[in-house]
Order: sequence, then structure tokens, then C-alpha cells
Amino acid sequence: MLRVAVDGTPLLGTRTGVARLVRGLLTALTARDDLALTAYAVTLRGARELADVVPEGVRAASRPFPARLVRAVWDRGLGPGVSRWTGPVDVVHATNFIAPPVRLPTLVTVHDLTVVRFPELCARDTLRYPHAIRRALASRARIHTTTRFVADEIAEHFDVPAEEIVCIPPGLDEESRGDPASGRRTADADRYVLALGTIEPRKNLPRLVEAFDQIAERDRTLHLVVAGPDGWGANAFTSAVDDARHRDRIVRLGYVTGDERRDLLAGARVFAYPSIYEGFGFPALEAMQASVPVVAGRAGALPEVLGDAAEFAEPDDPTDLATTIERVVGDEECRRRLVAAGAERVRRYRWSRSAPAFADAYRTLVEERS
Repeated sequence: MLRVAVDGTPLLGTRTGVARLVRGLLTALTARDDLALTAYAVTLRGARELADVVPEGVRAASRPFPARLVRAVWDRGLGPGVSRWTGPVDVVHATNFIAPPVRLPTLVTVHDLTVVRFPELCARDTLRYPHAIRRALASRARIHTTTRFVADEIAEHFDVPAEEIVCIPPGLDEESRGDPASGRRTADADRYVLALGTIEPRKNLPRLVEAFDQIAERDRTLHLVVAGPDGWGANAFTSAVDDARHRDRIVRLGYVTGDERRDLLAGARVFAYPSIYEGFGFPALEAMQASVPVVAGRAGALPEVLGDAAEFAEPDDPTDLATTIERVVGDEECRRRLVAAGAERVRRYRWSRSAPAFADAYRTLVEERS
């Protein structure tokens, strides 16, 4: 029985793509009888919440420590170690860049290198990630990422042999289909282009507003619906909406529940994902799972993850983005092709395939240290 400590901190607060990865991973690993799972969280206010959000079969281990204080100490390679939360464990999986300073075998998930490629698009507290990655490598931690694209970037920037990077994609949750009619009621529109996710510079939503303004001149019934909480830098999106000629057909919903999210996807005409940079792309795959055609930015790992199941546009070119979205909105043959290719694409991302690979990686790390 291998005792595995997994950082469950991303499960607290607003659910992001990292939270979906952690939740899906823990759920899938509970089906195994060779692992004993403990989720830890570095938090002050959310310490009591962890037990309510981890899957059944996972032990929650959290004590009220201020996250910023702990991470500032960890940045110096000092304690407290993870055993302060978990007790004795055999291997640690740090699921979101920051690894505790332990001598145990450790796997550190690096989701992307936005902080290296586009530091101007990053919130201040993420600018320490490169230091955290170097510290983890110096302590003999192994890096995990979800795409070959990011693995190659890590190998180049941090001078890590490519064969030493663990590349395992996450799985998609098996979710019930949403209700298209309910999604259209939530959107207050019968025909709409949908964007989902936290509103932040990397998502490139001001360019999507510019593109929609071009489309809306020719398509008088199409709406743009943006659902997701405000992140840092949301003012640029607000300004773009205020300046749009067709702002009366731009719907900004803010945070939506899981059910609302599924319904909005089910009712959408097109899912737009014009990101400047992505390390994976959960929302686009979720749209494919909901049989919705996807238009994505030709950037980061998106071409690798989405393949021929999406139409791509240059994210910094509103006209290219508008032309591509408009084609997918109106071309029924193109739509059928994308929906069929999307259904095939999402079959690649199953926890039944990914969870055993993570379990093997944990055991390999332990064996290498023994």
C-alpha cells in the first residue's frame, strides 16, 4: 500500500481547470486498492472545508496555516514540511506548481509556462513559479505536465532532460448532458457564441468582443455570452464590452454553477476559446463532450489537445477570429464534421487511462529513491 499525499488546495474556492484535474484524479485513484490517499491543503480560512470537498475514500488533512506565509517560507526551502499536515507518507504530488520542501519522492505538476512566456499576463503571486520549479528540481522532484507542448517548453527553459518529464493528460469527468432550452433561458438568447472561464488577460476576451462586433453587423440574432468570474485584469474586458457597437447583444453572466455551465454548453451554437496561451484546455474539450463545435486560438497546447476536432484562428487577429466563428455558426457541414471529430477526440481523455499512469509514476518515484 503506497501512501500518497496530494495537494488538494485547488479544490477550495472557485473551481478552475486545476480543481477539475485534482478532483478527477483523486476520484479515479480511490478505485485502486494499492494506494492510501491523503489530500492536504495550505490555507487558513479554508482548513475546515477540505473534508467536504474531497471524494469519499480520501483522507483530508488540513490545519489553519496562512498560505502566503507558508509559501514564503517554502520559497526559501524551509519548513513546515507536508508531514505537518499528513503524517507519514511515501510520495507527494504537488498539483499546482508549489512543492513543499520535503526529502520524499515528489511529483510537481506544472500546468503551463505562461509566467515565462507571457509574464505580463500573470497575476503578481504567480510570478514566483519559476523559482518554485527550480527549487523543486534542485530537491530531485520530478516534473509532471499534461501536454507534450508544455513538456518541451519546460525541458528547454529549465534545462531538464525531456525523458525525465512525466507527461500524463487528465481525464474528463463523465457528466450528464445539459438542457439546451435551459441554457438558452440562462443566456436570454436563442443563438449564441459561448465563452467560459475566469475573465483574465490570457483568455483574450477583448479580442473576442471585437470579433463578435464584426459578426453582429451581418448576423442580427446572434449573441455573445461570457460566463465566468472576474479574475485580475477584468477591466480590459469591461472596457471592450462598453465600447462595442453591439453591446446590447453581449451577455456577461459572471460565475455559473455546474448545472448552469452544462446547460449553457448544450444550448450554444459555437464555443469560442481564443486564448493567447493554454497548457491544456479543459473548457474546449467539455464543449466537444457536449456536441458543440469549437473555435480556438492557434496558440500554446491547444492544437495538440484539440487536433482536427476544432477550427483554429489567430488569437491576435479579430478579423480571422470573426471569419472562423461565422463560418462555424453558419456552415452545417462544417458543424457536423466538428461535432463528430470532437466526440472522437474526447475519448482520448479518460481517467481510466490516466489514473493508472499516475499510480505508476508515484511508484516509480519511490523505487528510484529506495
